[in-house]
Amino acid sequence: MVRFIGALLFAVAAIGCGEQQQAKTGTSKQLGIVCTTGMVADLVGNIGGERVAVVGLMGPGVDPHYYKASQGDIQRLAQADLVFYNGLFLEGKMEEIFTKMARKKTVVAISRDVPEDLLRKPAEFGGHFDPHIWFDVSLWSKTVATVVKELSAADPAGAEIYARNGADYADKLVELHQWVIDQVQTIPTGQRVLVTAHDAFGYFGQAYGIEVMGLQGISTVAEYGVNDVNRLVDIIVERQVRAIFVESSIPERSINAVREGCRAKGLEVEVGGTLYSDAMGGTGSGADTYIGMVQSNVGTLVGALR
Repeated sequence: MVRFIGALLFAVAAIGCGEQQQAKTGTSKQLGIVCTTGMVADLVGNIGGERVAVVGLMGPGVDPHYYKASQGDIQRLAQADLVFYNGLFLEGKMEEIFTKMARKKTVVAISRDVPEDLLRKPAEFGGHFDPHIWFDVSLWSKTVATVVKELSAADPAGAEIYARNGADYADKLVELHQWVIDQVQTIPTGQRVLVTAHDAFGYFGQAYGIEVMGLQGISTVAEYGVNDVNRLVDIIVERQVRAIFVESSIPERSINAVREGCRAKGLEVEVGGTLYSDAMGGTGSGADTYIGMVQSNVGTLVGALR
């Protein structure tokens, strides 16, 4: 760890040396930006448009709770003009890196301006807020203004473009939020139960009226045990839940353990499909943008629960 942090400090120090040649993630006419998750990268890319070159560190299927920056990541971060991350301890293992880099460059938690009274603070998450704000589209839309502000500060000549792109994207999110509401309403009330591997969908349930149950807690760093499996199995069997769901960024063995437990008690519960929770889908999946990710998840849910 000492060697790792030492490499980070060396990279950060290189940023401040104006006499050294500095590589950029973008061209001379673009802001070079590094983002953590795919959702953050997609947000910044939509607002920045052609004036930014965005690099995302975490690809499809990557769990940000466990993610540890590589030496290559440190170099990309050091070379970037701006860094955007989710915040709220989603990228827990990278928090120290962001704190140190913020002394030399603009490092932005896109969640920073979301009012705290709108954030979930589950007791089991050690006093921290639930970081999965993208599952409530109306909450995610509140990050747009933060990105517009920081891009405009870094590139004043593009301020009007960022403001216009931000307004256009915010309008799309308003439409998406209403679409999710309408789709969930097609699921019979008694069947609006979402069972997944970890409790990432709390904001989704809160915003759209779905009861959410997760085998693990808010963070996948917390391991589940036999008692957790048995607890969830008992609820599923008692409630006769129609389907349970796999998450793209979490191994299927956790949900398979729940399914086997249900089978042992005489209930054949179906796997309703794969949901994108902490990472978007790959290119061509239909879930490789934030809007596509939300639409894919809702389509999977409605198809299995209705």
